[in-house]
Amino acid sequence: MPFGQSRYEDVNALLNAKFAEKKVLICAHRGSWHGNVIQNTTIAYRAALMQGADIVETDTTATRDGEVFSLHDGVEWRLFGQPRSGLKLTGERLASLDTLNALGEPSAHPAQRLGEVFDFLTHGELINVDRIWRAKDLVLPLLDKYPHMLRQAILKAPPDATAIYEQLENHPVKYMFMPICRSYREIEEALSYKNINTVGVEMIAATEKDELYQDEAFRYVHDKGLFCWVNALTLSGRYAETALFGELDDDNSIWRGPAQGWGRLMDKGVDAIQTDWPALVRDYRKERMGV
Repeated sequence: MPFGQSRYEDVNALLNAKFAEKKVLICAHRGSWHGNVIQNTTIAYRAALMQGADIVETDTTATRDGEVFSLHDGVEWRLFGQPRSGLKLTGERLASLDTLNALGEPSAHPAQRLGEVFDFLTHGELINVDRIWRAKDLVLPLLDKYPHMLRQAILKAPPDATAIYEQLENHPVKYMFMPICRSYREIEEALSYKNINTVGVEMIAATEKDELYQDEAFRYVHDKGLFCWVNALTLSGRYAETALFGELDDDNSIWRGPAQGWGRLMDKGVDAIQTDWPALVRDYRKERMGV
């Protein structure tokens, strides 16, 4: 069964075709950024697609003068070697900063404007546009300048980003959307906006006791006609509150074997896995599902 409302089936057609073909989609977190390749850049997205990613993920940050960059604010020290917030810089200044590679050396790959990413993804590649609330109300008008993004972009925000929900509700172009939720209550809150093209739910569960960790939560989301998206990212090995889906993460999938992490997500009924290791998930999916 296709995901999303039937009135938006044309907008959602590419996404649903990918689900029909691959069963479980793989999203590369900020692209594939290793060695000299920098996160949230077109070369990182190219690398991710070469490694079998079905979706690439980008973050958004608005500069002081209103330009939108493909950048996760808060990582500036790691990225530039200096505590300069992208939110407080001009677009010209942000684009001029040297970025650092995995060895802490200049990479020669600058931070990029989000429009550059949209210009690169012109062959039906899906992109998850995260942290749109950090770019205030600038992302939708920018997307409108790239008509091909109507069927490729999946936007994401938590239910408490009410300004974004209201903007999506009232915007005439109905881009695909996925709320970030930690409970049934948050899912219902997100779905109370009837004129948003909601296609799935990102499900967050810090531990196996959380509501959305349970198998019935996946059935609940599917019964709403929506796909289930889970982050297998390992953000920290020390603090449980940083876990995005309990112990079913990338680290355990690598150390204990794919069946113990990504495989258990598939057992639960996950439809999309966000990961830092797209090639490994691709290989496991092929072994398990033949696709």
